[in-house]
Amino acid sequence: MRVFISVDMEGTAGVVDWAQCIGDGPDALAGRRLLLGEVNAAIDGAAAAGATEFLVNDGHAMMRNLAPEDLHGEATLITGWHRPIDMMEGIDSSFDAAFLVSYHGSMGAELGNMSHSFNPRAVSETRLNGVVVGESVINSLVAAHYGVPVVLVTGDQTGCAETVEVLPNITTAVVKDSITRVAASSLHPRRACAVIREAAERSLKTLERIEPKPFPTPSTLEVHWRTPDMAEMATWVRDVDRTGSRTTAISGSDLLSVYRRFIAAITLTRVVAEEV
Repeated sequence: MRVFISVDMEGTAGVVDWAQCIGDGPDALAGRRLLLGEVNAAIDGAAAAGATEFLVNDGHAMMRNLAPEDLHGEATLITGWHRPIDMMEGIDSSFDAAFLVSYHGSMGAELGNMSHSFNPRAVSETRLNGVVVGESVINSLVAAHYGVPVVLVTGDQTGCAETVEVLPNITTAVVKDSITRVAASSLHPRRACAVIREAAERSLKTLERIEPKPFPTPSTLEVHWRTPDMAEMATWVRDVDRTGSRTTAISGSDLLSVYRRFIAAITLTRVVAEEV
């Protein structure tokens, strides 16, 4: 059994501040150790359920947060910025299941520690077919394209709840409760890892009831940008349509194409976002 694991960082228990997520300072190094523990817990749980191969995609920030030699399961690791399909690089139809580890709530969520949607300087909200979604659901479009069921999401209560709203049969591992955007109540790291390990093992026993292609085709991904300039710049990507002063929409039956157009728009708007 092959498992693809997409890894973020803001959903890690004990990580509540950007200093723990960005750069190479002592706080960031401590955050990476906490993240590594949770990724290894997910691998251990999957292995207990019979998984034998693991591909880990380090998808956070500059995408070099995990020490390869410390990963369990002799996992293959994708690191480094940038990639054609971003946080889902490496997935294909040969995988039996996908995990989303250390995910968080969207910028459009009412409550979420360090909530954002790919770029907090540019995006104020994302909606898929009219429903507010975050990175977990948007990344799941890629898995659906390849027919790989997304069976597990870990992180805070907001990120997990947003995912369940769209993917109702997914297994969740809530390891922290967001209090505000800059505060959360986290499980002790050992307890958080135990919760993730158990959830990962349990999730692979639900494969028969997980729909590998849960999204309608065509689907529409709507982005609310922070400024009109960003919305205009997003339309420089082919088939990204301006639908309002600060909104754009991407529609299509090819979910991978929808995702790649979205990532291209995100990448373009990082330029103008730096000026905000």
